[in-house]
Order: sequence, then C-alpha cells, then structure tokens
Amino acid sequence: MPELPEVEALAHHLREHAIYRPVARVDVASMSAVKTFDPPVTALAGRVVTGAARYGKFLSVEFLDRPDDPLHLITHLSRAGWLRWHDTATLTPPKPGRGPLELRVHLDHVGGPGFDLTEAGTQKRLAVYLVTDPQQVPGIARLGPDALALSRDEFAALLTGRGERIKTLLVEQTVLSGVGNAYSDEILHTAKISPYASSGRLGTDQVDALYAALRSVLTDAVDRSVGQKAAELKGEKRSGLRVHARTGLPCPVCGDIVREVSFATKSFQYCPGCQTGGKPLADRRLSRLVR
Repeated sequence: MPELPEVEALAHHLREHAIYRPVARVDVASMSAVKTFDPPVTALAGRVVTGAARYGKFLSVEFLDRPDDPLHLITHLSRAGWLRWHDTATLTPPKPGRGPLELRVHLDHVGGPGFDLTEAGTQKRLAVYLVTDPQQVPGIARLGPDALALSRDEFAALLTGRGERIKTLLVEQTVLSGVGNAYSDEILHTAKISPYASSGRLGTDQVDALYAALRSVLTDAVDRSVGQKAAELKGEKRSGLRVHARTGLPCPVCGDIVREVSFATKSFQYCPGCQTGGKPLADRRLSRLVR
C-alpha cells in the first residue's frame, strides 16, 4: 500500500508536471471507485490544475475555475492502487470493467498528458472523491495528526494511557496518519521495539527512540522518493526496507533471521535479535504468543 512517503512523492510529481494544465476530459472506467456524485467528475472539464497535496495516505489534486470555487479530486489508493503519469493517451474512452484502469484525466487536450488511477487485482478498494473541501471526505475528516507534524512531546502525549500494541497504534489513521504496515515495521525495527509492546507502557528512552525512528525512517523515505518518476517509486520503496517483506532473510543490523506474524488478510515482519530479545513471536495462526 502506498504510504506517506510514496503519496508525498506522487503529490510532488503532480506539482511538477500537472500544474496550470487545463482538464480536457475525465474518463471513468469504474463507477464503483467514484464515491461522490455531486459535483460529477465531468465538472472538472475546463478547470485548471492548481495544486496537489497529501492528507495522511490520501492524495488530493486541486482544480480551479475561479479563485473562490475549488474542486479537489481526492483518492485513497488502498493496497493495490497507483497513479500513473502519461504523456499521451488513447482517444477512445475506456470500457468499464476492462483492466486495471479506474479513472483517467486528460490534460491540455484529449490524448495528451495526464494521469491514470489504476488498481491491480480483483479486490477493488481504490476510492475517488470529488469535493469542494477535503474535509468532506470521511476518511480525511477522521485523520489523526500527521506523522511528520508531531513534536516529541505531542507524540508522547498521544501514547499516554493507551493500551493497544504499538504496532496497532502506528497504523491506526485516526490516531496517527500516514504510516502503514510497511513503514511501521521499519520504524519499530529501527527503534528496537517489539511490535507487541504496549503503547502506554513504553519508557521514556523507548519513546525517544520510537519518535526518532518515526522521523528518520519517514524523512529518509520521502527524500529517496521525491523526484523519482512515479513508475519507479514502488521499487524505491522496496529497496529501502530492512525487515518488511523480508521474511527468512538475515537482518542487516544483527544477522538474525527476519520473522513474520500472519493474520487473516495481512502480516508483519520483525527481527527477534533487534526487537524481542531473541524470542520469536508465534504466528497468530497458531493461537499463541511467545513474549
């Protein structure tokens, strides 16, 4: 799933390539992806792209007709969605339900530059909203503070009194926005904290280490991602990961084997040597834990 660094990079890419271009046409290839109906996506025709921004893991593109009348095309890319920039596109509108294309925006002229919203696989969860205010998107209205906007003291206050596991808290968007499964694995590994540690019971040194890891992992990933072509961002993300999606490989820090805990629809990875005192956490499928 695209997380804070990749979405930030996509917004940067749009600011470099789409700003001040007028919309020639919008093609909807999947009506189920569009979650709003008023205004319709056809209202974008003739408007000019004036900005792109990130809200947690949501990507927003702003279009203006006049200064007091903005429209925001907002998407949540979910697990398998992506934004693909194109310099040219087919003139023929896409047939609904064919291939990964969900929505296409033609800029300057039909068939010219623009971007596609695509989603691989059969579980179609990509969501698109056209609104006059980003806060009209329910997921944005519920977002907690941005992961890169918190001070150390604000982060510590956020943890105080909470009983959930720290892995769960880091990915809960209503508590802390922008971090997903992959970067939470990397943050906890960098901080040398077990994914099952209780959020509200972390000591001062652990809070310091976790906050420092949060900042360093995300800012390093943003620095690596911004400026990359959109098509290269997924590879850039994978190349920077030390434990996530590396089950069975040696930890690059201590050499222990990276382990995995699996759930019904997802999994996470960690290093016993760095994070749990050498003790593996049993897979949830075995209905037991080794702390």
